[in-house]
Amino acid sequence: MTNLNAKEFEKRNKKFIDLMNKDEKILDISKKWFLESIRNEYSYHFSWLGRPIIQYPQDIIALQEIIWKTKPDIIIETGIARGGSIIFSASILEIIGKGEVIGIDIKIRNENKKEIKNHPLYKRIHMLEGSSIDKNIVKKIKNIIGDKKKILVILDSNHTHKHVFNELKLYSTFVSKSSYLIVFDTIIDDIPNELLKNRPWGENNNPKSAVKEFLKINNRFRIDKSIEKKLLFTAAPMGYLKCVKNNKDKKITKRSSKR
Repeated sequence: MTNLNAKEFEKRNKKFIDLMNKDEKILDISKKWFLESIRNEYSYHFSWLGRPIIQYPQDIIALQEIIWKTKPDIIIETGIARGGSIIFSASILEIIGKGEVIGIDIKIRNENKKEIKNHPLYKRIHMLEGSSIDKNIVKKIKNIIGDKKKILVILDSNHTHKHVFNELKLYSTFVSKSSYLIVFDTIIDDIPNELLKNRPWGENNNPKSAVKEFLKINNRFRIDKSIEKKLLFTAAPMGYLKCVKNNKDKKITKRSSKR
């Protein structure tokens, strides 16, 4: 392996990723493991530079690859929770040497707000409190972005179909060509109701159903299946959307969500 050049190494990896995704045994094991991990709140067990991140390690690695590759000027994240995710994004931007994170949450607990503000990476972070689909919040985001062009968006707030669909319509307009619009917890569509703990979302009412509807009306994005193929399991199946067209090429038909 060490004697392979970069192209040969990449080619070999692709070969084994393809083989892995044809292996019914490992696919079945991965699916079962993922469902069992949910029962044990596995994604809550990790932190990033001192703050709980509430993500699967596989998705954390995927995000790191995407941020490093795209080198965005701005990362917009809906859903702050305990702050680990925006600290993570800020840390990769700090290594790159540029960029800011805009985090939005309907309610930021004082304890979490204090810890984030006291973090060494807060210099790269803006926190906005309010609904991610509120017009005033979107206006504040536009003011922070200014004339910056390279934008990456991560959606991870309210997981109902209606909310995520509205987020997709709003925030897709910020995403630049070759960057990503990432939608977390699309896995909800594949989770038995017994594991959802009486949440307001569920089968056919979740981020994945919203992604499906969104892709019918917006031709700027494609699902980057190569990411979930190499991860084997992810909280965002069908959720890694790559922008393939400039915003001026966007063609959106008028259609509203009926949910």
